[in-house]
Amino acid sequence: MVKYVYDFSEGDKSMKDLLGGKGANLAEMTKLGLPVPPGFTISTEACRAYLHDGVVPEELQPEVTTALRNVEDTMGRHLGDPTDPLLVSVRSGAKFSMPGMMETVLNIGLNDESVHGLARVSGNERFAWDSYRRLIQMFGKTVLDIDGELFSEALDRLKVDRGVTADVDLTAEDLRGLVDTFKGIVREQTGEDFPQVPRTQMDMAVEAVFRSWNTERARIYRRRERISDSLGTAVNICTMVFGNLGETSGTGVCFTRDPSTGHSGVYGDYLPNAQGEDVVAGIRNTLPLAALEELDKTSYDQLRAIMRKLETHYRDLCDIEFTIERGKLWMLQTRVGKRTAAAAFRVATQLVDERLITRDEALTRVTGDQLTQLMFPQFDSAAPKELLTRGMAASPGAAVGVIVFDNHQAEEAAREGRKCVLVRRETNPDDLPGMVAAEGVLTARGGKTSHAAVVARGMGKTCVVGADELEIDAAAGTVKVAGRTLTGSDTIAIDGQTGEVFLGDVAVSDSPVTTYLLHGLDAGLEAAGEDEGVRELITSVDRILVHADEVRRLRVRANADTPEDSRRAIEFGAEGIGLCRTEHMFLGARRELVEHAILSEKGSTGRQEAFDELEKLQRSDFLEMLEVMDGKHMTVRLIDPPLHEFLPDLTSLEVKVAVEKATGEADPADERMLTVVRRFHEQNPMLGLRGVRLGIYMPGLFELQIRALCEAAAELVAKGLDPRPEVMVPLVGSVRELQLVRESAEDIIHSVEEDKGVDLSGVSIGAMIELPRAAMTAEDLAREADFFSFGTNDLTQTVWGFSRDDVEGVFFPEYIEAGIFGVSPFETIDTHGVGAVVREGVRRARSTKPDIKLGVCGEHGGDPDSIHFFHRAGLDYVSCSPFRVPVARLEAGRAAVEESVAE
Repeated sequence: MVKYVYDFSEGDKSMKDLLGGKGANLAEMTKLGLPVPPGFTISTEACRAYLHDGVVPEELQPEVTTALRNVEDTMGRHLGDPTDPLLVSVRSGAKFSMPGMMETVLNIGLNDESVHGLARVSGNERFAWDSYRRLIQMFGKTVLDIDGELFSEALDRLKVDRGVTADVDLTAEDLRGLVDTFKGIVREQTGEDFPQVPRTQMDMAVEAVFRSWNTERARIYRRRERISDSLGTAVNICTMVFGNLGETSGTGVCFTRDPSTGHSGVYGDYLPNAQGEDVVAGIRNTLPLAALEELDKTSYDQLRAIMRKLETHYRDLCDIEFTIERGKLWMLQTRVGKRTAAAAFRVATQLVDERLITRDEALTRVTGDQLTQLMFPQFDSAAPKELLTRGMAASPGAAVGVIVFDNHQAEEAAREGRKCVLVRRETNPDDLPGMVAAEGVLTARGGKTSHAAVVARGMGKTCVVGADELEIDAAAGTVKVAGRTLTGSDTIAIDGQTGEVFLGDVAVSDSPVTTYLLHGLDAGLEAAGEDEGVRELITSVDRILVHADEVRRLRVRANADTPEDSRRAIEFGAEGIGLCRTEHMFLGARRELVEHAILSEKGSTGRQEAFDELEKLQRSDFLEMLEVMDGKHMTVRLIDPPLHEFLPDLTSLEVKVAVEKATGEADPADERMLTVVRRFHEQNPMLGLRGVRLGIYMPGLFELQIRALCEAAAELVAKGLDPRPEVMVPLVGSVRELQLVRESAEDIIHSVEEDKGVDLSGVSIGAMIELPRAAMTAEDLAREADFFSFGTNDLTQTVWGFSRDDVEGVFFPEYIEAGIFGVSPFETIDTHGVGAVVREGVRRARSTKPDIKLGVCGEHGGDPDSIHFFHRAGLDYVSCSPFRVPVARLEAGRAAVEESVAE
């Protein structure tokens, strides 16, 4: 029989798959003896059963009853008892943190009778009615799907009527009337009264949490964070403790280190006389956590001790939620905290220095995506700026764009290619689409633990919060600040490192981290100047990247087609070129030579003259690149695209010839070209006459490239350099294709050796594996190849049977929305399908030639998730764009460490 419910005392932090992150960590804190309110967790299995069947599993109810009675017995109170009521919260908690994406309902158990009991036992009538109105408001919005603005507007109207600005200024009588108003909204919107049976409230809230797994905002968040839709969420039922019982009560969120910078210290937000949702919602501007020391030193000292204990136990930065109820500290949640990219690197090396984790563990605490964020430009310190206001730096970066006020405006701007900044009084989970579309987020309210801050940090999005000088009227589309009125036509710039907000566009400059990656540690430190925080960051990145290079097995090469790209790749740490695309060398002014060769007959003088000229130009290209890559391998892919890319467009040429004929100005050259273009026109050119097929069909084409490469290498050998060219044959499907090219190539190599008097025995000849047949016959191809490089872009097209150029913008969005793709298979390799072909190709190739060199040169070579797959598949190297080389180095190191841990 499946067990669906677990008391907090039954679990631990290793049970996240079953109990979700929140439930597993509540169980862990209970196990550590920390003050956690009694409660229990409904497992993710129950949610998955609900999502599959559309109804709550019948077996769940008895288990919930048993667990609830245990909590009631522990507390000596019963759920919703009219004299001394037990109240509970119902909170979501998936395996992976999804801040604000799913539902929470507080104060379950209050009704028209128990509210009086709560008033008596608390001695605070205002508190009781405030708790009841909160329950109806949250329950109405999250469980009954009532528009939350209806409740907010009613609350705002009441404050206006009473002449107050803050919720806490409303009296008990005011709140009693507000409860009646809220109950009326429920009745009007649903046709039913607000449920008075406490257990019914709890059951409905549990089902609402299950449903919230599939809300639009939750699906958007999961797609962005690559979280599987199949996991489901757990539900945590926890005894309510109250931070809104007067000035000796309060609630807060804290971090064991600053999640923005990584620095040690006292970081967090605290609100006296408030409930937890008030902090994360950003409705009221918070006090810094340090203020708690003056308000309640006993609780502050106890909290600091618990923070230290949790960081030591988890050996990482922890994000902690707590409530103080009349001087009694309660721990409501902990988790490994989300942090900025800069904080991730700093914290990792700090923990190494504190002897809390190893260097291998530090490597697993950072990601290639975080390193990419650190490489983005930042505001130029010397650029002129007009400061509008300052807020709290919540997530670093430099964001510039027009002001937008809601999801629709942000998404419309993104569709039109206009950069924008989302400006809100505070964000809530419904604002996620706008946050995704915007360059950055600016709010008037909230702190570093508000919704905007937490979600932006997780997304790597620039964010400034708590800029309370902003007067935002989203309905009117205006922002008033510093004596100005800004609208959607105005551009602003926000600095997530300093919290500054500027008017207009602001110039950006290279990140000091990029300077370090290109020019070394000393140059990076010099670029950082006197900023100790940036200097510490650069040193941290250097330490982790050096360790990644020490432990990784995968080598990292770059895709480069020019000497400039090659130099940049080496500066970024590339160990060679894994893909030099020669077709780029045939464009521009050289296109006419290609056209001339195509128009000429096979074996004709005209074709040979065109080939000879192209060969001289290619020799010059290769000479400069090989010189840059001295001592490093350079894989040159022979010309790959179909012929139509070097010929005029068929339709345009047909129109041109037709017009010429109609006007009596026919041009024989155009007519000959039209004949050729029609002859070579293909319905699906990506599967037509291209790659090795073109090289065989047009004798001399591949040969001119191979000869140019060998002669360039020979010239450098004669100068005492060490060129290491590799000839890669594209689109091979048959071993005989490879044999023909290899025989021709070996003849050319020997001819150049004799002519130049040099040894070119180091020239390698291999094949690009981009067809399923090539992978499935790799044992045969390996007899004729010194190396293979998997071209996973084309391999993805041929395995899936679609053309990237034609489908990505057409139906991919629908496929991702429907969950057919978690992410585009061109962005991250499809390990189940395309990956299986790669693994089989590796197995077959090494069955014939165990030491054959295997790599990958598609765009997947720079994708973090794909790099881990290529490591597991047993490849020897990845090749990616120069900018992604540091990311690939880091992820290759992480893959090696994770493999050793798994073993």
